[in-house]
Amino acid sequence: MVLFIATPSLILPSVSSDAAQIVALVAIFAGALTLFEYSATYPGIVEFRDAPPFNRVRFLSMFVTVALLSLICRGQTEPTTLTEFVRAIGYLIGHVLDFPYSPVRLIVMMLPEGADPAHLLLVRMAAGMAYLISIMALAILWIVIRINRWPVRSGSFNVWVNLPTFDPTAGGDVVARLTRDARFNVALGFLMPFLFPALVTAYSIFFEPVTLENHQTLIWTVSAWALLPASLFMRGIALQRIVQLIREQRRRADLEGQEQEPALQPA
Repeated sequence: MVLFIATPSLILPSVSSDAAQIVALVAIFAGALTLFEYSATYPGIVEFRDAPPFNRVRFLSMFVTVALLSLICRGQTEPTTLTEFVRAIGYLIGHVLDFPYSPVRLIVMMLPEGADPAHLLLVRMAAGMAYLISIMALAILWIVIRINRWPVRSGSFNVWVNLPTFDPTAGGDVVARLTRDARFNVALGFLMPFLFPALVTAYSIFFEPVTLENHQTLIWTVSAWALLPASLFMRGIALQRIVQLIREQRRRADLEGQEQEPALQPA
C-alpha cells in the first residue's frame, strides 16, 4: 500500500519536496491502516478481508493503473523505450475507446475549450488505459466467482468479518437488503463514469475550469474515475454472490427439515 501511494512520485521526474512529504505522510497512514485492519482479530471497515482474492484483484488493478499512467506521464518529458511502449499501447486503446458517448470521449470533452492537443491526447491515453484495466478487473472477478466457486472454496464465509458495515439485525430480510445493496452498487458503478464528467463540466461552468495539467492530479483523477465505479460494480457482484449462497443454505435447511418431519398417517 505504501508503494502504491508513492508510485507516481517515484516514477514522475519532477516532484516538489512539499508534494513528496505529503505523499509520504499519506502512504504511511494508508499502510498503517491496512496493517491494523488485516492483523486485528475483530473487523473494522475493510470488507471481504478474509475472502480472497476479492481485495487482491481490486488492489492489483489500482496498482497497475497508477503505474501505467505514471509511465505515460513520464514519457511526456523523459521518454524511454518503456514509456514509449506504454504510450503506444495507451494511444491505441484510447483511439479504440474514443467513440461517441463513450466514457473516454466524455472525460476528454470535459476539458476546457482551447486546450493543448497534446494534453488532450495525454488525457485520452490515460482514460482509455484506466478504463480498459477496470473492465479487465471486472472480467477477472467474474471468472473467479464462476470457476473458483468464490468465496466458499477457501472455507466458510463469515458475514460479520467480511461485511463489518452490514448489520443483519437492522430489520427486514437479509436477502432482500443484500439484493437491494447489490443492485444499487451495480447501477451506481455503471453510471459513475458518465456522471463524473458531467459534474466536472458543471463545476467548470460556475468555478475554475478543470484542466488536469498537473501529472499527479491527472493520474489520481483518472484512476478514481475508472476504478471507483469498477470497485462498486465488483462489490455489487460479490453481494449478489453472497445472496445466492444464503438462498442455497436456506433451501438445504428447508429440505433437511422436511426429511426429518414424521410422515403423517391418514385419519
